[in-house]
Amino acid sequence: MKERFEILETTIHTLLQAKKYMTLRDILVTMNPNDIAQTLGELEEERIPLLFRLLPKELAAETFVEMETDAQEMLIQGFSDTELKEIVDELYVDDAADLVEEMPANVVKRILKQATPEMRNSINQILRYPENSAGSIMTTEYVALRPNMTVAESIKQIRRKGVDKETIYTCYVTENRALIGVVSVKDLLLAPNDDIEISEIMLTNVISVTTLADQEEVAQMMSKYHFLAMPVVDSDNRMVGIVTFDDAMTVLEDEVTEDIALMAGMTPSEESYLKSTPWEMFKHRIPWLILLMVSATFTGMIITGFEDALAAQAVLTAFIPMLMGTGGNSGSQSSVMVIRALSLGELKLEHIGKVIWKEIRTAVLCGVALGAACFAKLILVDKMLLGNGDITVLVAGVITLAMAATVLLAKLVGCVLPMIAKRLGFDPAVMASPFITTIVDALSLLIYFMFATAILHL
Repeated sequence: MKERFEILETTIHTLLQAKKYMTLRDILVTMNPNDIAQTLGELEEERIPLLFRLLPKELAAETFVEMETDAQEMLIQGFSDTELKEIVDELYVDDAADLVEEMPANVVKRILKQATPEMRNSINQILRYPENSAGSIMTTEYVALRPNMTVAESIKQIRRKGVDKETIYTCYVTENRALIGVVSVKDLLLAPNDDIEISEIMLTNVISVTTLADQEEVAQMMSKYHFLAMPVVDSDNRMVGIVTFDDAMTVLEDEVTEDIALMAGMTPSEESYLKSTPWEMFKHRIPWLILLMVSATFTGMIITGFEDALAAQAVLTAFIPMLMGTGGNSGSQSSVMVIRALSLGELKLEHIGKVIWKEIRTAVLCGVALGAACFAKLILVDKMLLGNGDITVLVAGVITLAMAATVLLAKLVGCVLPMIAKRLGFDPAVMASPFITTIVDALSLLIYFMFATAILHL
């Protein structure tokens, strides 16, 4: 598939240079809007409007939605009022709201000026909802049926009203705007006869969300129940819109991207990697790097506090990186698993006791295995094979015990901190690798030197 797209992209570039515009149009109309948007993104800026104007009206609007924000703004700046109106008229309300939210004020004025009064009202309604809520990502364009309508009347209604709706497969049954049922086109087509009323075939146990529900929870519910659309209601159970599957996928993608950034110790960026400038990347990364650098000074303070012990048994210094690295890796394993479970809704805060008990048992198994491997390596390789006389059985025992204890403590820290962050209202991903590693590094050194001073009498 990738090779086919690359060949197609090369063909488009060649035809564009040869100015064979009719051939280009014939190719473009066979392509998916997302692929066209990607192709446009690879072109020089001055060529984008030319290629875009070759697209039929409906395909142009679908492609426009998939384009990067800066390319959209550039096109709008070059559109005549007529061209802009054609695009705006073809946009779904939720896409138009996203566009208005992302564009600068002067561009927004032009967009709203070309929108119909109904679309302006719908856009304003969506923009009033809090960011990251179900209301902010929903569309007000859905098919509504009445419970006393027959199957035949319902199909006529879908044909008449469904042209401008984002999805028609799932229809919602309302009475005085209150959501009372749901029926699919499949149900209508397979009904025993056309005179049956909707109230007889609709599902009354409707799963819905409120306008203020978190968008990530909405997306997870759609994934759980395999919905193509999720009805959105107000506090009085009145139908106000739907969240479609494509918007839910976008939410999940954005949330995963944000979590990855936080887990790597960076502020999430809305720009793609290639679109981000070095200055923007610097601003997203440097605060975290400074914070982690300062927090890492505790490690240096611990080492300084045990200088005498290290001077008396210098061989201990060589194994500090191994202990710190193993501790950091152990903590990261636990934190990643817990963060993932929290994100998917598999874990709740009341499960913290079960999580700790599970991690303790896991840590004991891992600690024993790592400790045994470490002791064998110290005696057989370092002492016997490499002839390091400073490694005695007591020294190997100190390192082994420190290793097992570090693994246990690291896994406890790794599983508890994300749950505490969740309880305090923070994103659990904040408590991922960088913070866990920094904390565990300090704890592993304390454990190491405590065992060393106690056993070796330093």
